[in-house]
Amino acid sequence: MSLIKTVLLIHGPNLNLLGQREPDVYGAATLSEHIKTTQDALAKQGASLQSLQSNSEAQIVDAIHEARGSVDAIIINPGAFTHYSWAIHDALKSFSGPIVEVHLSNPAARETFRHTSVVAPVAIGTIAGFGGHGYELAVQALFRHGQ
Repeated sequence: MSLIKTVLLIHGPNLNLLGQREPDVYGAATLSEHIKTTQDALAKQGASLQSLQSNSEAQIVDAIHEARGSVDAIIINPGAFTHYSWAIHDALKSFSGPIVEVHLSNPAARETFRHTSVVAPVAIGTIAGFGGHGYELAVQALFRHGQ
């Protein structure tokens, strides 16, 4: 029996435009479709989902703080905050449960400024480059971590 009952899914800036913004990079699926994929994968494990998308770094930090003691794990696609948000890094570092970083594209295969993640050091792992399937992989990673 898993100790993970509730997962917070966080999406950072501009990800509300998924399906419209650069579909050649991020795919045609919308944010709602990615949330549903994650919710369905969690339901198979008997877990529930809370979800947040924000273009505001402060709102994401606040959500991570509120998650302490109320959710068991976090899946985060920080968007552009991946590369420079030490505030999100520090907030995630204060979270005691497992964290998985997800990216639809592969940042390491893109522009040089995307090659560094300040989130990766506080995550159990990063899943990148598999499009929407990355969310299902993130759920699998959470439930296999620590077994």
